[in-house]
Amino acid sequence: LVTADLARSVIAAVQSKRPDLQVGDLRMVRLDEGPAAQVMHIGPYTTEGPTIERLHAFIHDHGLEFDGIRHKHHEIYLNDPRRTRPDRLRTIIRQPYWPRRATVGRHPLATDAASLG
Repeated sequence: LVTADLARSVIAAVQSKRPDLQVGDLRMVRLDEGPAAQVMHIGPYTTEGPTIERLHAFIHDHGLEFDGIRHKHHEIYLNDPRRTRPDRLRTIIRQPYWPRRATVGRHPLATDAASLG
């Protein structure tokens, strides 16, 4: 768990070691998104469109929905684009959702996550 104290101490450590980096603009945001579908995109950020479309189709195909306003997708960048070739960039794309219709039994995405393929 990342706390505000931990974030402040990391920022201070980075500022002391690398004063050239602009870490003053960093901010900590708590996401309380509830359930979310996610997919790993490998490649340049400019080619994420089809991956996001597949993620959205997956959500709709499983009787779920999102509005893009209260439930905005967000991305987790796993590489430094200054040090990683664009074709090797890895990005986790997460899309919060909610049920469109009642589901019975297990969560509708519990066993189908691999089917994004």
